[in-house]
Amino acid sequence: MIAGSVSDSSEAIIGLVVSGPGGETNIYAVIDTGFDGSLSLPSALIAMLNLPLQGRASAVLGDGSRSVFDFYEATVIWDGLARRVSVDEADTDPLVGMGLLYGYGLTVEVVEGGAVVIEVLP
Repeated sequence: MIAGSVSDSSEAIIGLVVSGPGGETNIYAVIDTGFDGSLSLPSALIAMLNLPLQGRASAVLGDGSRSVFDFYEATVIWDGLARRVSVDEADTDPLVGMGLLYGYGLTVEVVEGGAVVIEVLP
């Protein structure tokens, strides 16, 4: 089980450990059900962890515009296990997307300080 909480701006947030060749760090990430990738991180964090570049991709954003971005590989501790994931570079707060949530149930108590619970599906 992964636990988090709802922020005062109504964002569901969880803590993650992310690592790469440059080290390991703890982050807080916003759960974004409109993001079909696994994880997005800002360029400064990608550089700090020295994540290996995997390629370049494009996506249609929520506002209909198209964005081109680099993607990398990192390891996250997910539900107690190390898991390799693709990381999209985006200079926003770190985001957890549906790719990382796949196979899990998400429960959010949508009030300030409410519980966020992610559990593996049976």
